[in-house]
Amino acid sequence: MDNEKLPIFAAFEQALGYVFRDPLLLANAFTHRSYTNENPSASRQDNERLEFLGDAVLQLCISDLLMRRFPAYTEGRLSKMRAALVNEQSLAVLGRRLGMGNHLFLGKGEESSGGREKTSLLADTFEAVMAAVYLDGGFSQASRLVADLFAEAISAEREGGGPPYRDYKSALQELCQSRFHETPKYQLLNEYGPDHDKTFEVELVVESVKETGTGKSRKEAEQQAAGKALDFFESMQSS
Repeated sequence: MDNEKLPIFAAFEQALGYVFRDPLLLANAFTHRSYTNENPSASRQDNERLEFLGDAVLQLCISDLLMRRFPAYTEGRLSKMRAALVNEQSLAVLGRRLGMGNHLFLGKGEESSGGREKTSLLADTFEAVMAAVYLDGGFSQASRLVADLFAEAISAEREGGGPPYRDYKSALQELCQSRFHETPKYQLLNEYGPDHDKTFEVELVVESVKETGTGKSRKEAEQQAAGKALDFFESMQSS
């Protein structure tokens, strides 16, 4: 693998909380089929086989975690919890939090079509990375990471809530495209504060509706604005 990629992966490994002994495994996990199709001489493989394994790794890790955390829960309730935790939307949100989209190897077509932000692609990559951790460090390391990454959602369930992983931007985009045939537009209005503690303000415009959001990152601000717009449209629909 090209050594110039290692610093990028080192930053991701720090965010993930795991350092790979075999960095090529991680490179494979981030390699989309569109990249290998356009670069047949590349030394790495696409992530589809890892995605296949990662789905099973996640199912097992989450099942084991829920069995131990909630000994009084029935099989039916545990199954519903697992389904809420291990689905495309929740995995994509975790992928975004880890910045996985920034590290993907994509073909030109997938890159130009916004592949780095696609929910399905990010969820697949998250599964592939979990498989890479399992192959590199074994079940104990994979299980530890899953427990850390899903701790917030597990705590929410313990307190009687649900997994706090709704991806408002994706949900709003799907609603607007199906109902209005329009895609929400986001514009950065302002950013203020010191470099180590910036606050971003964005404006969302769709179907003559404007909402603003703020956050410690532009993506966080966009999520907040999207959540407000989604609440508006859903309340209009229910009324």
